Amino acid sequence: MTWQGAVTVERVDGPSAVRAQDAFRLVYAEVFADPPYDETADDVAATFRRFRSQCRKESFRAALARAEDGEPVDMAYGHCLGVDTVWWDRLVEPVSDDMRREDGHRTFGLMELAVRRPWRGRGVARRLHATLLDGVGAARVLLNVHPGSRAASAAYRAWGYRKVGEARPWQGADLHDVMLLDLR
Repeated sequence: MTWQGAVTVERVDGPSAVRAQDAFRLVYAEVFADPPYDETADDVAATFRRFRSQCRKESFRAALARAEDGEPVDMAYGHCLGVDTVWWDRLVEPVSDDMRREDGHRTFGLMELAVRRPWRGRGVARRLHATLLDGVGAARVLLNVHPGSRAASAAYRAWGYRKVGEARPWQGADLHDVMLLDLR
């Protein structure tokens, strides 16, 4: 655990994330209910059906930040992309074969990172991101971000991510920016 003021950031493994699922769900549901996401209770339920299976992946890792009283502040999680990932197939414009090559260890897919409104702008997301990726062992990190989420897009750029394309991450989704962070 690392401390800064009244917020604690802890990296957790899959079984620990499952045990803390209510905290992850609380942060996710609150953050993604707002525009530009406008997620419903059904969307949240679908995400957390996937969450349990993602937690079982060998490379899964998560980070959870809590206030001094234990209240969840923000969360992030992901796992390495497998050789059979469809992530690259969803790009509007194809990328090179070298860029899309996956071996199960090359690319860490950052599935979610969310910060509740009262804690935004305090550097907690940067700490959460650093904690999540510390020792990840991948050469790069890949994520999708809604371009309407200007603060998130700006943070990712400030942390070194670059846009490599656009994709619809799921059927019926808005177009998202696909961003990549080189770790090596």
